[in-house]
Amino acid sequence: MKAPGHILPVVVLAQFCCTSLWFAGNGIMTDLIGHFNLEPTALGHLTAAVQLGFIGGTLLFALFTVADRFSPSRVFFASALLGALCNLGIFLEGNTLYTLVLFRFLTGLFLAGIYPVGMKIAADYYGKDLGRSLGFLVGALVLGTAFPHLLRGYMTTVPWTLVLWVTSGLAFAGGILMLLLVPDGPLRRRSTVLDLSASLKVFREPGFRAAAFGYFGHMWELYAFWAFIPFILSTYAGPSAGSGPHTSAWAFAIIGIGGPACILSGYLSGPFGTRRIAALALGLSCACCLLSPLLLLTAPPVLFFVFLLFWGMVVIGDSPLFSTMVARNALPETKGTALTIVNCLGFSITIFSIQLLNFLREIMNPHYIYIFLAPGPLLGLWALYREKDQA
Repeated sequence: MKAPGHILPVVVLAQFCCTSLWFAGNGIMTDLIGHFNLEPTALGHLTAAVQLGFIGGTLLFALFTVADRFSPSRVFFASALLGALCNLGIFLEGNTLYTLVLFRFLTGLFLAGIYPVGMKIAADYYGKDLGRSLGFLVGALVLGTAFPHLLRGYMTTVPWTLVLWVTSGLAFAGGILMLLLVPDGPLRRRSTVLDLSASLKVFREPGFRAAAFGYFGHMWELYAFWAFIPFILSTYAGPSAGSGPHTSAWAFAIIGIGGPACILSGYLSGPFGTRRIAALALGLSCACCLLSPLLLLTAPPVLFFVFLLFWGMVVIGDSPLFSTMVARNALPETKGTALTIVNCLGFSITIFSIQLLNFLREIMNPHYIYIFLAPGPLLGLWALYREKDQA
């Protein structure tokens, strides 16, 4: 049965609208610090709160198999509504660092009912074409991730309060769209009982393990690279250093180009195979890690920026393909739990790789630290080819 033509555009639009709760927060953190008279160190706490909330939320959603026992569209709507309200909680008078951290944490927690649940909804509609569908979905999310870098360059003309109102409104609208226009998909198989061990049982399938551990290796590199793009640009030691385009604009371009890359990889996965294209992207991003000292130290400006744009493409191009393999290798009645627990573990890994780079840049030449991202893709490639029975 072919999915109605409006399903994919609605899911992509709803995902983009709702995850604006996450991404727009990056653009107003310094405004919150100034408005509430917080210490500069609050920036790190507020940023980490969303990540930790998402990790905690995905763990709870996976443990209680929420997306498999209840209608995914309704879970998505409820999460969008509650996330929007938590986002607006920042307006409350008398907020302190602790209450602001709590609101950002809760926003991240409810995002666990949006990002992986949106992929679950897509998987319930698309079987053979899932790679292409998730390519569009993840591509839209990549553009959302990049948007705050563009926003920063123009933030002086946009009141930070308006950003909160707009993002909360978008999230509510996205939830309504999903609830009204995207009913449960034909491939959905509802789980009728609470199984607290379901998030562990999914790892018994060899194909699932291969896809999951490939994704974990990909995540070790991805968010650390994204987080350090402004630092890479500011420490560029090549000829005419410092004369390039504005850092925020280039950061937007380097991250944002991953959106079209996800769509391209989704299309290529059809004729060439999901695993093969995922492995190609993973191998190329590993090569970028290993070549980074040479390019960051000696490349002329044009080659430097071309290299970063290419890295921005291959570092994320495999993401929708790993999610596709995870969904295909999970039992229909635990597909939502499988996607959610993989997201939980993957995002947890990003904390360690980012902190590792933070530590290394203080004790060694910062142009060499990105070599330490290479073990992630290498382990991901090993996992992909270690198991024989996989998508």
